Amino acid sequence: MHDIRAIRENPAALDAALSRRGDAPVSAAVLELDAARRGKISAAEAAQAEQNAASKQVGAAKAKGDEAEFERLRALVGEKKAEVAAMQAEAKELDAQLTDMLARIPNTPADDVPDGADENDNVEVNRWGDIPAFDFTPKEHYEIEGVAAAMDFDTAAKISGSRFVLLSGAVARIHRALAQFMINTHVDENGLTEVNPPVLVKDDAMYGTDKLPKFGEDSYRTEEGMWLVPTSEVPLTYIVADHVLEESYLPRRYTAHTLCFRSEAGSAGRDTAGMLRQHQFEKVEMVSITHPDESDAEQKRMLRCAEGILEALGIPYRTVILCTGDMGFGARRTYDIEAWVPGQNTYREISSVSTTGDFQARRMNARFKPRDGGKPQFLHTLNGSGLAVGRCLIAVLENGQQADGSVVLPEALAPYLGGKTLLAADGTLR
Repeated sequence: MHDIRAIRENPAALDAALSRRGDAPVSAAVLELDAARRGKISAAEAAQAEQNAASKQVGAAKAKGDEAEFERLRALVGEKKAEVAAMQAEAKELDAQLTDMLARIPNTPADDVPDGADENDNVEVNRWGDIPAFDFTPKEHYEIEGVAAAMDFDTAAKISGSRFVLLSGAVARIHRALAQFMINTHVDENGLTEVNPPVLVKDDAMYGTDKLPKFGEDSYRTEEGMWLVPTSEVPLTYIVADHVLEESYLPRRYTAHTLCFRSEAGSAGRDTAGMLRQHQFEKVEMVSITHPDESDAEQKRMLRCAEGILEALGIPYRTVILCTGDMGFGARRTYDIEAWVPGQNTYREISSVSTTGDFQARRMNARFKPRDGGKPQFLHTLNGSGLAVGRCLIAVLENGQQADGSVVLPEALAPYLGGKTLLAADGTLR
């Protein structure tokens, strides 16, 4: 959400920021609606004052026995009362329209975000690990002999439709091991607090974390009006909604391993093979709630937490800062981490780490009380994948694949796999 006072003071700044994203200017429309709303409020207040004045005169006219004046004033009071009610209703409707308009305007990019139109203009800022050299043509994850039987898309389609997968046996265990490794690392080494949040949330939680009203079609809603979370960013961030925290309570750092659900609206025909883009998937999420002065440093900290997972697993990756045209709606700055997937001979996104500034905090009225006793200020919120479990499984399987159809697994997973470090070609762990 945007501060209407800031738009009144400098409308050109909003339009310039939106232009960097490739969006059309909106300040004129916003200010026109705002002026109409304020005009109705002022007119209602003026009519209310006239009503109050006439009400006081009614008694005086009655006391004087001036029946004609009494009736005139009483009628005037009735007229003004109706006018006030009508104008207040109009002002309320205009206020709702303005709120909705502001809620659909994306966040403004940070100054250091590179300008650009799409993913081709993203800028690489880090690269780690050596791309593995194979003496055979590497396969995609679902084609590897030791994986194929345990990654069943046909049965999943029979049960649920397309873009679902049924994992079984050793592959299911490796998937679970990855999630356990991630969550334990974030808690034990990175100092995050583990949370087991609901995956069904109310409209307010989706709105407060900028998923509504604009992106409702990207998520699933139940008949009872609840939403299946697109990511646990939603419940984790909404923990602080409508709170005024003590500054000493900051930062708050949360992590959760949950199911996530996305309709993948608009992605028809993209990544249909394998389990790269699914309607249901698991993710280990990181959320930080910080003081505004600390949010930039916190984003870099979160980025290192996510990169550290890949380094511990020995997965080559690169990190890019997204350009203005490729950033998400609520982001002020985003870094994507892309893992190397040999089957596609490219890097694919496995984590996004974003700061939203006070964009989400304004929507959900989340503030903190400064130590010096000053006026409460809006918090800053950040979120990042630490990591997407299914995509990490893909990277582990493809980077560790052998010519005989087996997969050498990362040593970091051995404690979660009974000490075993090989997925054999027959689908068993050894």
